[in-house]
Amino acid sequence: MVKICSIGAASQDVFISGKGIRAQLDPQTNEYVEEFKLGAKLNVESVKFASGGGATNAAVTFARQGIDSTFIGKIGNDVPAHGVLSELDAEHVDTGLVRYHDTLGTQYSTILVADTGERTILIYRGAANTHEPADYEHVDFEQYDWLYVSSLAGAFDALDTIFERAHAAGVKIAFNPGEAELSDPERLRGLLGDVQVLLVNKEEAAKIVEGESSEELARHGLHYVPTIVVSDGPNGVVATDGKTVIEAGMYEDVPVSDRTGAGDAFGSGFVSQYAQGKSLKDSIIYASANSTSVVQFIGAKEGILHSGTELHEMPLTEKEF
Repeated sequence: MVKICSIGAASQDVFISGKGIRAQLDPQTNEYVEEFKLGAKLNVESVKFASGGGATNAAVTFARQGIDSTFIGKIGNDVPAHGVLSELDAEHVDTGLVRYHDTLGTQYSTILVADTGERTILIYRGAANTHEPADYEHVDFEQYDWLYVSSLAGAFDALDTIFERAHAAGVKIAFNPGEAELSDPERLRGLLGDVQVLLVNKEEAAKIVEGESSEELARHGLHYVPTIVVSDGPNGVVATDGKTVIEAGMYEDVPVSDRTGAGDAFGSGFVSQYAQGKSLKDSIIYASANSTSVVQFIGAKEGILHSGTELHEMPLTEKEF
C-alpha cells in the first residue's frame, strides 16, 4: 500500500451563506466583490462547521482512495483542534505526528459564500503560522513513499528541512505552494530541485516561470521539476511530464455551491492516482472529477470521491512533448 504524508495547514471552518451575501460586479475593477453596510444585520440561511486546510483536505482524498494517509501540521490546544482531529480520525487519517502550540489557537476561518459559489475568507492563522525546522526533525520520512506539501505560510526554513530530509530518505514530493511561498519566487525556485510534481494554477505558475499560455508555463516549468500541472479554473488544465502534454477542459458543468477546497481536491486527486502508478491522463481525469464533485457541496471535504467511484470521459487531448 502506498503511504502519503500531507504536510500543511489544519483549520476549523465555518461557512455562512444566504441571500444577503451576494457577489456584485465592480465596474471600476471588473471584479466581483461582496459588500456589506457597516453596522447592518444580515439574515443568513445556512451555517455549517467543517474542518479545512489544504493538507487535511489532501489527507482525506488519499484516505478515501485506500492510501495509508498521514497528516502533519500545527494546531492549538483548543476546541477547534478537537473538531479537526475528530474528522480526520473518522476518515482513518493518522494524526499521531501533529504538533501543538502552547499559546496560539488552531487556524480558524469564517467563509462567506456568495450566491455564485465564490467566497470571501476571514482567517485567523494562529498555530498554522508557526512552522519551524524543529517541528520536522523528529519525523521518520523513510516510512513514506510520497509527501504532499501545501503552504507552510512562507516558513522556508521549515520547508528546507522537510525537503532535504525527504530527499535524503528517497521520498517523492508533490508541492502545492501557497501565496506566502509564491511571494518569494527566487527562494521558492530553490526548493524545486527536490520536487517530483509541482501543482499550481496559471497565475501562480507565472510567478515562477515566464510564459503566456498554460502550456508555455508548463513547458518552462520542466526546467525545475519532472512533472507539472497548471490549472486555470473553468478553462481547464495543462499537465506534462516531459514525455506527453495533456490539455483538458472541464470534467462536467455542474451547479457550484462552494469553491472552497476545489484546488486541494484537484491537486491531491492527481497525486492520489499518480503515486499509485496511474498515467498522466488518468490522473488528470480523476483530479478533475474530484474537484468537480467537491464544488457541489458546502465545505472542502464532503464531496471528495471515494475509491471505486465510476468516472466518465472528459474533453481532453494528449500529444507528444
